[in-house]
Amino acid sequence: MQRDLLGIYLNDHLAGATYGVALARRIANQHRRSPRGADLERIAEEIAQDRQSLLRIMEELGVSARSYKIYGGMAAEKLSRLKPNGVVYRRSGLSTVVELETLRLGVEGKSLVWRTLLAVATDEGRSDTSELDELLQRARDQIATLSALRLAAAKRVFAVGERRIATPA
Repeated sequence: MQRDLLGIYLNDHLAGATYGVALARRIANQHRRSPRGADLERIAEEIAQDRQSLLRIMEELGVSARSYKIYGGMAAEKLSRLKPNGVVYRRSGLSTVVELETLRLGVEGKSLVWRTLLAVATDEGRSDTSELDELLQRARDQIATLSALRLAAAKRVFAVGERRIATPA
């Protein structure tokens, strides 16, 4: 196994996971009173747990977490809040759609790291891949939920008629 390349790869995913945790928590907080607030809170908690799983797996593989990658993920999430959304002083429904899309894409990336680690484990003859299988299934479940929430928000934002702030569902 190419430890150096694996280290770069996993640290890049750690940066993305750091971004994803902050984004998921922000979305869950903004929509905590919506009908799907509990789903968003659950997903935010799971994403945080998945990041911890990644850190533990990295440690088991002898891959050090790079602080600058972690700080880069934090900074990227803060900077992403500055994007234009069509209104000046309040959140736009477009913000909700874009944030859900971003989070869904991040979870897809997370599913890819679990798939990669499964392939590496299989190639190295490791027999116990149950944790990676569970993490991959959880990512698939998160993708399905986020896709439904994003579609519902997009329908509300882009529907002809009254404009209002979109909620996930």
